[in-house]
Amino acid sequence: MAVETKFVVVRKGEEKMTFASKKEADAYDKMLDMAEAFTDWLLQHDLPFDEAQVENLGLFLAEQKDAVQHILRTSKLPDAQPAAKTVAAENDGKADENVTKKVRAVKAA
Repeated sequence: MAVETKFVVVRKGEEKMTFASKKEADAYDKMLDMAEAFTDWLLQHDLPFDEAQVENLGLFLAEQKDAVQHILRTSKLPDAQPAAKTVAAENDGKADENVTKKVRAVKAA
């Protein structure tokens, strides 16, 4: 019998993701914190979007934080990189297996 250590990210009582390393779990948790902050900030403004759209936008901005930071610093787009599907794409009803993420993760059981 093998013993495995797994790190589970839990939000509002719901298991979000399971990771093989604490570093990956902490990075994902930090990204979710950032997405929540973006969402709260966007909701403070009277934008013509519903709450689900604002949450998806907040998650997208958090996932793309490096590009956002580059744009804020330089007022220019970062070098073109191949577009990867994001966690926000999951919310559009796409299967988890088709989503490419920066961190290696396994869905929680």
